[in-house]
Amino acid sequence: MLKRADRNQTRQRRHVRIRRTVRGLPARPRLSVFRSLNHIYAQVVDDTQGVTVAAVSSRDPDLRETAKGKKKADVSALVGETIAKRAKDKGITQVVFDRGGYLYHGRVKALADGARKAGLQF
Repeated sequence: MLKRADRNQTRQRRHVRIRRTVRGLPARPRLSVFRSLNHIYAQVVDDTQGVTVAAVSSRDPDLRETAKGKKKADVSALVGETIAKRAKDKGITQVVFDRGGYLYHGRVKALADGARKAGLQF
C-alpha cells in the first residue's frame, strides 16, 4: 500500500534542490522565506560568510500592531516591505529569491511582491 508523502518532507526535498543553484553572495545576498501555519519569516543571508544581514517576521513587535486583524497574505506583503526597507538600510538593493521549497503563490508571492514594491530587485 502506498502512503502519501509527508508535505514537509517533499518541501524540504524541493528546498535542497533549489539550494543547489541559489547562492547568496555579498553583492547579491539570498532572501530566504520560511512559512509556518500562522506566521511568515524572511531573512537576507550572505552565504559566503554565513551571516544574516537582515531579518523580519510577522511576530516582530514592529509589525504586530499594523498586522492585527489583517489576512495572512496582507501580513506577508507587510513583511516583504519591511525586509526590503531593512535590507536597503544595510545598502542592499539586489537579492536572489529563495522560496524555501514552497510554491510561488499565496503568502510567498505576496512577500515577494511586497519586497519588490519597496524597492528590492530580484
